[in-house]
Amino acid sequence: MRHLAGDAPLDEAVEEIVLGAPRRYTRAELAAAADLDPDEGRRLWRSLGFAEVDDTETLFTDQDLAAIRLMTGLTEAGVLEPDVREAVARAVAQSMSRLAEWQVGMLRRLLEGSGDGLTPQQSLQVAAAVIPALEQLQSYVWRRHLAAAVHRMTAPAGGSQELVVGFADMVGFTRTTRRRSVDELGDLIERFSAATTEVIAQGRGRIVKTVGDEVLFVADDAADAAGIALALLDRVRADDVLPDLRIGLAAGAVLTRYGDVYGEVVNIASRLTTHARPDSVLVDRAVADALAADARFTVRSLRPVAVRGYRHLHPWLLGRPGAP
Repeated sequence: MRHLAGDAPLDEAVEEIVLGAPRRYTRAELAAAADLDPDEGRRLWRSLGFAEVDDTETLFTDQDLAAIRLMTGLTEAGVLEPDVREAVARAVAQSMSRLAEWQVGMLRRLLEGSGDGLTPQQSLQVAAAVIPALEQLQSYVWRRHLAAAVHRMTAPAGGSQELVVGFADMVGFTRTTRRRSVDELGDLIERFSAATTEVIAQGRGRIVKTVGDEVLFVADDAADAAGIALALLDRVRADDVLPDLRIGLAAGAVLTRYGDVYGEVVNIASRLTTHARPDSVLVDRAVADALAADARFTVRSLRPVAVRGYRHLHPWLLGRPGAP
């Protein structure tokens, strides 16, 4: 209403709809109202991935105040320890930042594709209708993933698990981007994301993250991971748009922390992927040993290779019986 009256620009009006309240506090005022140490407040703000702001800028709302009080309450209750609070904020922020960019892009396309264009009032009405629906859907998906994570919980938070780690990388992606328009590149990335998400889920694996032309996934056992890897090659072969994949698999103890995975197994899977030829899957000794008696797969020992960090990395080539 302030925008329609000429007192606020459209972007501020949309921001007010998104945040659920108008700007009211400077950073110093917010810290005082929440009884939060100003330096601690700055660290949390940076952990959430937001750019530095001037102490005198009126930027924060009552929703920010409520969020700080909630976080402080969780810390006081022992649910969120002070030494991990910023790490949790970083983990959440990285996922939410990407999600927000995608959602805003979708909203922009919706507004731009409205034919003759929308009036400012109509734009606000669209935003007011779409954003709560996105929030509801987002909450549903989060709860479903939370339930799935609880169901498979076998290790303490931040502990190690025995997993198979896989990387799937599009071959020649940089060269491919030079030959495509922005729209064609967007279609390529969308196809890659859709293919990997579907195949990995069907194979009982889990995507850890996607970074441009590469997806990092995990599975609970070698057979599932091998099935996923070969199914990914099949899926890409059937798509005229997607370039070939190269995939690496490694198994062992993996550190799981805030939704990501770390450790030597992750490094080995990455190195195997880099060394793999287009349209092939390389696995480490642990995966090869686990698949040796499985009639659904073949593993062929290759010559050890020297890669960054490993002078004698021994790869095995994964395949199916009867395949060329």
